[in-house]
Amino acid sequence: MIGIASAEEVEFEARVQIVIVGAGACGLTAALAAADAGGEVLVLERDESPFGSTSMSSGFIPAPATRWQHAKGIDDDPGLFLEDIQRKSHDRSDPTVAAEVVEAIGPALEWLEDEHGIPFELLDGFLYPGHSRLRMHAVPEHTGEALLTRLLQAVMEAGVPVMTGARVTTLFADEDGMIAGVEVTRPDGSQEMIGCGSLILACNGYGGNPDMVAEHIPTMAGAEYHGHAGNTGDAVIWGEALGAEIRDLTGCQGHGSLAMPHRILITWALMMEGGIQVNRTGGRFANEHQGYSEQAVDVLKQPGGIAFDIYDARLHTLGLEFPDYRDAVHAGAVRQCNDLETLAEFTGAPQQNLEAAMSETYEDEVDRFGRDLGKTPPLQAPFFAVRVTGALFHTQGGLAVDGEARVLREDGSSFLNLFAAGGAAVGVSGPEISGYLSGNGLLTAVALGRIAGEAAATVW
Repeated sequence: MIGIASAEEVEFEARVQIVIVGAGACGLTAALAAADAGGEVLVLERDESPFGSTSMSSGFIPAPATRWQHAKGIDDDPGLFLEDIQRKSHDRSDPTVAAEVVEAIGPALEWLEDEHGIPFELLDGFLYPGHSRLRMHAVPEHTGEALLTRLLQAVMEAGVPVMTGARVTTLFADEDGMIAGVEVTRPDGSQEMIGCGSLILACNGYGGNPDMVAEHIPTMAGAEYHGHAGNTGDAVIWGEALGAEIRDLTGCQGHGSLAMPHRILITWALMMEGGIQVNRTGGRFANEHQGYSEQAVDVLKQPGGIAFDIYDARLHTLGLEFPDYRDAVHAGAVRQCNDLETLAEFTGAPQQNLEAAMSETYEDEVDRFGRDLGKTPPLQAPFFAVRVTGALFHTQGGLAVDGEARVLREDGSSFLNLFAAGGAAVGVSGPEISGYLSGNGLLTAVALGRIAGEAAATVW
């Protein structure tokens, strides 16, 4: 059981200036920032090997006004990015966090490359839903796993210890809320007490806690969870016990295209560039350009919570640029259908319904769902199809923080030495699943992670 305990009369076996809970992109970025600022850092990771939601993500990070954009002649700035974020969330994004991260993320990526040897490049294949500029950045491998591997290597080279198999179960605090240390439970059941001068919570959200999901995001209760099972809401539980303010627990990132039963992400680029989704009867049911997060809800409303991605050879070639899609092809999730008859056999839908679904998409410049496909050509045989479902990827609500990532109390004051970032902190997607803008998760993980690490290093 996790919880909060009094720091009185606790004897700590060791003490370190900064303890970070979680070794995902957020925790490792915070560790590098704190170490660069001269801090003594220890990262605690519950798994035997760091994995987490970062490894399961695409690894794409949105950032404005970067040198990679400038090199390709793309005019972008933090203000425009902020407008995109607030437009997607209908002006319900946390204003403090949103304003901070749009300014911080570009310099953070350049710092990671310049100071820690993590190379980035700009993705220019297509414009992600809700973004008005090409601003997605990734490491050369274009995967979250590679991003995490590179961050972990940088942390090791910086001499920052990462203790694995170390789940933090208890936070020790005094009457004023100052964090004195943590209790760590090891796989064999043994426990260690570690004192700290400041604590950064980088342990993501609560997507792996079915009870919390059912309570706060009932539309996704029972949906496939495509995130780390260890994201059980520890930060929220600790925060509530300490009297911290919690915001936007109803916010999350969904995805309307998780291949089943393979559980492999199918890139939404296929939909943005001309593909369609149909249900088991062969009918379209939503605007595939509305955003892949909210599309998860529409897919789950279909019979059996199942839909089919349908596209053609042109888009199949585009998909092969993405590692996840190549994995799906190798796993047999992608089916080539040389004609409508074969497509009907694979989907189980009437052939005439499939033909009608494709035809209606191009009859008018704007179809009945409000989707504009005037700039993409009609689908042509051979067709490709994938059986998919809607899934929950991660939650976007969490602990309220100030501009330095310090956790806020319900009265608006801040905890002096308690910080939260990434999925442990409130994100910038607002309170609805539709507020998620592509890349919001890694945006706050990296930007807030750096902010938290630098601020924690000033606490003595």
